[in-house]
Amino acid sequence: MRKLFDAIRNIGFRRGPDRVLGGISGGLAELTGLNVWLVRLLVLASFLLPVLGIGAYLVAWVLTPWQDGSIPLEQVFGGRLEQ
Repeated sequence: MRKLFDAIRNIGFRRGPDRVLGGISGGLAELTGLNVWLVRLLVLASFLLPVLGIGAYLVAWVLTPWQDGSIPLEQVFGGRLEQ
């Protein structure tokens, strides 16, 4: 499992520092260079497709590292809390 979480960290995508809930939209905005509010609107629009939008957001939420590199799913399994 450690290799999986290290590979996720090496992608370079992080939750954005400008976050309202989980920071996924902020991270996407930072990655793409788009306005954070535009990305938030697009994410909310994706929720109209319940399985795809909400499901993808939840998967991204548990797998996307915070700014410090910690991953929520990894913490559930008792992994790397220190930095």
